Amino acid sequence: MYKFQGKIKVINDTQEISEKFKKREFVVTDTSSMYPQDVMFQSVQDKCAILDEFSVEDEVEVSFNLRGREWTSPDGVVKYFNTLDAWRIEKMGQANSIPASGPSDMNLNTETTAAATDDSNTDKGDDLPF
Repeated sequence: MYKFQGKIKVINDTQEISEKFKKREFVVTDTSSMYPQDVMFQSVQDKCAILDEFSVEDEVEVSFNLRGREWTSPDGVVKYFNTLDAWRIEKMGQANSIPASGPSDMNLNTETTAAATDDSNTDKGDDLPF
């Protein structure tokens, strides 16, 4: 597993290669160096839909697997191809954060948590140290 960070430059439509295989390609630009690099990734099968929630210019971290394969042309020439198969994409700065809609989506009330803890400690027959 590898990770890559950058800004989305291109998101292509899903391509149906065959009845049983579909893919969606996208390009992420690594802007961390003096010479930006445009790197193409692909998502396959059910992972194609993960790109629906992203837009061009989004800062992302892509988790991907490196794949390689050999191919022999009809002329007998052997060629090798690499693909970067993305299986997770996260917007930068949003991992482990409170959702944009605020704390109403989560139970952040510490009084309720403390009351529940006090109730559970009323049983004196429990001799566990935690």
